[in-house]
Formats: sequence, C-alpha cells, structure tokens
Amino acid sequence: MMFVPGNNPGMMADAHIYGPDSIMLDLEDSVTMAEKDAARFLVHNALKSIDYGSTEMVVRINPLNTPYGKKDVEAVVKAGVDVIRMPKTETADEVRELEAEILKVEEEIGAVGRTQIMAAIESALGVVNAYEIATASKRMMGIALGAEDYSANLKTQRTPGGAELLLARETIVVAARAAGICCFDTVYSNLDDMDTFRAEVELIKSLGFDGKSIINPRQIEVVNEVFAPKPKDIEKARKIIAAIREAKEKGSGVIAVNGKMVDRPVVLRAERTIALAIASGIISEEEAL
Repeated sequence: MMFVPGNNPGMMADAHIYGPDSIMLDLEDSVTMAEKDAARFLVHNALKSIDYGSTEMVVRINPLNTPYGKKDVEAVVKAGVDVIRMPKTETADEVRELEAEILKVEEEIGAVGRTQIMAAIESALGVVNAYEIATASKRMMGIALGAEDYSANLKTQRTPGGAELLLARETIVVAARAAGICCFDTVYSNLDDMDTFRAEVELIKSLGFDGKSIINPRQIEVVNEVFAPKPKDIEKARKIIAAIREAKEKGSGVIAVNGKMVDRPVVLRAERTIALAIASGIISEEEAL
C-alpha cells in the first residue's frame, strides 16, 4: 500500500504504473492546513478521471472532529473510492460515526454498501481497543498500524529493531484475525537503509501481517520478494492441495503427502501459499488447480 500525497497531482497520476497492490491518497498528515481544500478537490478528480485499473484505491481522510473530515468523506465517496482510511482511530464509536457519514453520502448517490473502511491504530488507547475497532462495522476490511504517532504517544521513538512496536504489532494481528479482516504494517521512512527495511518486512510477515505500507516505489520490490512464496513452497502446497482433492474423491478422511500425515493447520498454510502465489502473479488460478 503506497502512500501518495493528495496535494501532488503528478504523483497521483503516475502512482499505479509502479505496480503497488493499493494506493493510498493522503489528505491528512502530508497536506498542510492551507492546502486541505485544494487537495480534496485534486483527490476527487484523480479518482474520477485517472484509470487506476485493478489497483485498490484508498484515501486517508482527516479526522471527523476536524473541519475537514466530513467534507473529505463526501468528496471521496462520491468519487468512488474503494476504501476510506480512518486516521488515529481509538474507539469503536469513532468507526460507527464514520460509517454513518459514509452511508449518508452513499444513500444520496444510490451506492449503498460500496465503500469499505480501514482503521489506522496510532495510540496506546487504539491498541487497547483494537478488537472492538476491528469489529465495529461490517465495512471494516482491515486495521493498520501508524507507528510514528504511536511511538510519540508511548513517549518513545522508532528504533531499527522495532522493539517498541512489538506489542502493538502482535495485538493488531491478533485482533484482525479474531475479526476475520486484514492487517497492515506501518511505513519505514529511511529510503537509504534498504537492508533494515527488508528485515522489517521479513519480521512483519513472520508476525502474520497481510501487507506493508510504503512511501516510495523503490520499496515495492522488496515487499513483493519477501511476501511472494518461494517455488519450493508453492510446489509443496500444490502437492498438499492435490492430496486433499484425491482424498475427497476417494471418500477418505486421511491425507498424506510424502508419507507424512497432513492436518488442518498444514492445509490452511498450503491454501494461503497458493493464494499468495496467485496474488503475486507467480502462477495463475488455472495453474493452481
């Protein structure tokens, strides 16, 4: 998920050519107070006029308790945004307030239910309420960590090892899995240290995150390389899926691959490996069969 400032028309026009899975046009932190209205106009027109293809389009709005938030919701919902990212989310009530604002606009344009919500958790209170936030709305497709504000709220700072973020990361993953939605990690802003960035991507993948927020196209390749399954893992997963299919055809409840029994957790990992391989473009859906 690549962050793009909502006040930069050139970046908005070109962002999809680099191949991110998701583009987040930002109306909040990257836009000064003086530019809020102009940026909203630019983002609305970008969503209406630029062909982003199959790229998921997200807009980070300003908080609803500011003079800009509700205007942001109206503009981006009318423009057909896929997901609204809610910043600095701390309670389920805030999510429900956003849901009501979205519904109001959708009813006006005859598109009820079209817009999804992503909640950014950026404070200690947000982490404590992560599960309640994750389950506050049927529109909720994912929760994300915003590490800069979270670290400031903890009265600490970001470190290369990320020890200060471990509790928040694990809590967000667990809350997302319990709610049946996705979870996304925070950005890493030092573009001159790609080694530490890769290590962070490997860490968050091992924790169970579905994806990583990025700020520059240079980071896309690293995220794809880390998250994409390796050929040996894909082949193993295909054998497991084939064994399941064969067992079902025979009416057998016993599944074995290479002489080893296969239980449900192994099957779930195999299915996720195949799904990631398809999403990464390594294999097609037909090849997965």
